[in-house]
Amino acid sequence: MTSALLDEPLLRPGNTNCAGCGMSIGLQWLDEVFAGQQPCLVIPAACAIVTAGAFPTTSYGVPAIASTFASAPAFATGVSVVTELNGETHPTICWAGDGGTYDIGIASLSAAAERNEDILYICYDNEIYGNTGGQRSSATPEGAVTSTTPRGKAEWKKDMVAIMAAHRIPYAATLSVAHREDFLRKLRVARQMRGFRFLVMLSPCPIGWKSSSDESIELVDLAVRSGLFPLYEVFDGERYTINVRPDGTDLREYLSRQRRYAGSSLNLDAASERIARQWRILETLAEQFPA
Repeated sequence: MTSALLDEPLLRPGNTNCAGCGMSIGLQWLDEVFAGQQPCLVIPAACAIVTAGAFPTTSYGVPAIASTFASAPAFATGVSVVTELNGETHPTICWAGDGGTYDIGIASLSAAAERNEDILYICYDNEIYGNTGGQRSSATPEGAVTSTTPRGKAEWKKDMVAIMAAHRIPYAATLSVAHREDFLRKLRVARQMRGFRFLVMLSPCPIGWKSSSDESIELVDLAVRSGLFPLYEVFDGERYTINVRPDGTDLREYLSRQRRYAGSSLNLDAASERIARQWRILETLAEQFPA
């Protein structure tokens, strides 16, 4: 590895990411925490692998491996094992969208988590298949209009953190680009651990969400404040910490900023009750099994 490469930012200027993309913010903060450690990124089919650009150039300043859609954790397992065999300490990080995490890649994700591979898995969740036309994924929230749910998705969003916590992995947590210190702290916690660690960040996609690119951070803030996106941590699948609680912000304020909910059949009262029930469960877990 050349010294020039070591001096490169993780995400170079001039990349093709859209304005207001939450993924870009996440990559910059990832660089801040892992600066000098030279992580290797494993990226499945997703917007993040388009970021790299056309061969032989790349917008990534660290080694990045493009995996098949369903196999990023399997690729990362190989990288992690070889790194250890070589006596090196470079972190192995999967950087994947919700399609490759919640849906297509869940089998290899579960397998790597069950084996407790030494991998940091970060899902930037833009709640759609953003790279292939904006189709719904199981991370798409109820009521959101996508290219395959023109009247709004009927099903509630999959709770991926709960699924990963059930694997009893060392660490699982949610990340908000509107809460920088909390975001960086959780990355540092994950950096200091070994074994399988799973983080999911809500990542606004102005094109898919039909929102203004200059409101992305505010949207995530509204999602947290309204209780729609809880910020919490789970240690060893058993101990819970809630980082930020809702402040009573009306869910309508979050929904009204995105045209993906225009004309939706979403039942707002039912959605609000689902959120309240989710919080009752989370509060009970944090009270009965505190970290």
